[in-house]
Amino acid sequence: MTTYAFSTESPGDVEASLLILPVFEGGDPGPGVRETGLRDAFAAAKLTGKKGETLLVTGRDGGGFAAGAALLVGVGPKAEFDITAMRRALGRAAGTARRFGSAATTFPLAFGARQATEAVQAAAEGLGLGAYRFRRYKTTSKDDDGPLETVTIVGAAKWDARAARDAVTRADVLVDAVGWARDLVNTPAGDLPPAEIAKSAKAMAKEVGLTCTIWNETQLAQGGFGGILGVGKGSVNPPRMIELTYRGTGARTAPIALTGKGIAFDSGGLSIKDAAGMETMKMDMGGAASILGTMKAIARLKVKTNVIAAIPCSENMPSGSAQKPGDVITHRGGTTSEVLNTDAEGRLVLADALAYLAEKDPVCIVDTATLTGACMIALGTDVGGAIGTSDEVAGELIRAGAATGEPIWQLPLFADYRTLIDSKVADIKNIGKRYGGAITASWFLAEFVGETPWVHLDIAGPAFSEHGNDLGPAGGTGMPVRTLVRFLQERAAAVRKR
Repeated sequence: MTTYAFSTESPGDVEASLLILPVFEGGDPGPGVRETGLRDAFAAAKLTGKKGETLLVTGRDGGGFAAGAALLVGVGPKAEFDITAMRRALGRAAGTARRFGSAATTFPLAFGARQATEAVQAAAEGLGLGAYRFRRYKTTSKDDDGPLETVTIVGAAKWDARAARDAVTRADVLVDAVGWARDLVNTPAGDLPPAEIAKSAKAMAKEVGLTCTIWNETQLAQGGFGGILGVGKGSVNPPRMIELTYRGTGARTAPIALTGKGIAFDSGGLSIKDAAGMETMKMDMGGAASILGTMKAIARLKVKTNVIAAIPCSENMPSGSAQKPGDVITHRGGTTSEVLNTDAEGRLVLADALAYLAEKDPVCIVDTATLTGACMIALGTDVGGAIGTSDEVAGELIRAGAATGEPIWQLPLFADYRTLIDSKVADIKNIGKRYGGAITASWFLAEFVGETPWVHLDIAGPAFSEHGNDLGPAGGTGMPVRTLVRFLQERAAAVRKR
């Protein structure tokens, strides 16, 4: 567990095992470099401040600083350095910081007072997220540098100290929530079937004060949740739906609704994937994990809005009892769908949750899902796709993603493609043609939201990193927890201003 703090001490006086300082391209010293007498050391190493360059200097090497060592980090041109770049640079530096146990950084001092709280929060996030490791199944400490125990963010004395301390507190909450979402995604499916996901959610809800209801398979059948049950038919592990309620304002205020795809493991069902395609399919509940992390964070941050979440969890397996291509299922609310491909299962479980949430008359609905490879073809592995019936909500999510360093791009819900999911035997079918798969999948989901403003976030690419990125190692990323929390905070702030 990392402890976060804010300090206005001189960089040279900060007590930490490692002091992290920025250097801009061209050798332009960043905050703290001159004060610690390290400008010449960087130049002597023939470094120029290009992005990714680093130089580790110990106190015995002649630096004028109290920390045990200093890490000079090249961050590229000063004109291109923004808060997202800072967060990522510190995420990369966190690997080194873990070896020292405690770290302090002057990075936020590169920004003016107007951006101070944003910069302080982002700096703490970068170090916290970058230091994450999933160690549950490691039996030795080999290659493990240990946890990053303390992080100190250095700011200016003229800054609002209370706001800065609040910023590091927010970062602490967000890093914890993202880390938990990552843990859920990284846990092998054999240890995290739907009932275990529900158990984890219930424990979290009790910890932070959320209302939690777990729907079992009998209750799901009574409630008409044919999609969740249909996908789960082939597994010995029965499905669940997790319902969470957070009240940040009066009970009469309409909530914002959230849901996420919770496929505990996706074999493809009878439309089975090949072996390589299954290797990472423990991550197919990344959408559910992101919603659980979001609910944990907003409860701890006491965001002033009401939120309801309904998270469907099934395991998609082949067996004699599995649903078959050509089967027709009846969803919550009565809409029927023809299942032509059992590997297009995420939309089937989400359909039930969306229909249920629409009954609650929410202000809007947002869902997150590792839904389609088609979205990855369009946007790659680092950008999420936003598709829905509300450009306003999509725009809010995109701006929140930009602010948190989680990029999202809007794709069109192109009207002419709606006919591609028409079925000859049911109301709709669960696949369209080869092209435009992210859009036809979204049209399927749109059938279940009624008139409620709705946006679907396809996170098939950014929810899981095969090789790791600046903000964490290979595995689950926790995207888009920070985006959703920011979205909900800004929604709450907008309401208060009215």
